Amino acid sequence: MLDAVERGLLQALQIDGRVAFSLVGAVLGVSDQTVARRYARLRNEAGVRVVGAVWPEAVGRQLWLVRVRCVPEAVEGLARALAKRAETSWVQIASGGAEVLCMVQAVTDTSAAESTVLSRLPRTPRVTGVSAHRVLHPFFGGSESPLTKNGPLTAEQCAQLSPPAAKRVTGPVELTAEDNALLEALALDGRAGFRSLAWATGWSQTTVRRRLAELRSGGVVYFDVDVDPALLGSWTSAGLWLTVAPGELAAAGEALAEHPQVSFAAATTGVSNLYASVQCPTGTALYEYLTGPVAALPGLLSVETAPSMRVVKGASPSVG
Repeated sequence: MLDAVERGLLQALQIDGRVAFSLVGAVLGVSDQTVARRYARLRNEAGVRVVGAVWPEAVGRQLWLVRVRCVPEAVEGLARALAKRAETSWVQIASGGAEVLCMVQAVTDTSAAESTVLSRLPRTPRVTGVSAHRVLHPFFGGSESPLTKNGPLTAEQCAQLSPPAAKRVTGPVELTAEDNALLEALALDGRAGFRSLAWATGWSQTTVRRRLAELRSGGVVYFDVDVDPALLGSWTSAGLWLTVAPGELAAAGEALAEHPQVSFAAATTGVSNLYASVQCPTGTALYEYLTGPVAALPGLLSVETAPSMRVVKGASPSVG
């Protein structure tokens, strides 16, 4: 179980993945050495990672939720294969081992799209069905997580830790080879030092510092904390595919975003038009959540629940 310092540290890192440990220590009332030790322990013993990620729309990509059904004996291998692809994240085995669910960042260029996960999955042996749902509007997720809503920090403490607000990207940003090298390094370790990032890009540390600040303020890159929900006391995870009356979709999505159980919520294409990823302490707690806050959503017509058995790949490029 985590103590108040560790929970505060995780919330601080979700607010700003590259926040100085000296500032975190000042906010939490402990030394920066204590913060550094706690982070090292969470990283080494619990697999916590700060991950640099790119907003898909900032680089001309589309985000898709993909459900893949296959013969039972192929599920594990398929999940591992999908996890190795650079364009996938949050690859998990769900529905009692009957399907694999993942997020895919797809390119919009038609010629390049021929080799993507979306185009190749239907032709994969032992795959019995694929459904792809484009994310049209995210209500919660990305740089926000349950740590943002459920951590121990006060609003004043959160304000002290918050980085400058990023601009909203209105069109694709052209990235150089050095930019891509920087982003790849940050995807492996969002807290990598400027010396390490300079080595990865071939830039000077001064150039790395300046360019990273530009990418953050320009709404291209953000930081997320990859943490096992069980570490936070949530042992039961599920994906919810909700069908909501179109006129109530925005209100239902905004309500979902406020639920402490929700880690991601978005309007999507498909038979259902709203998706949410949720974490609860127990199966009983999930039942109470479904029959309480979810049932009370405006315009709700139906809900399909797909329990997650195991996450093979989270936000980090590495496979769990």
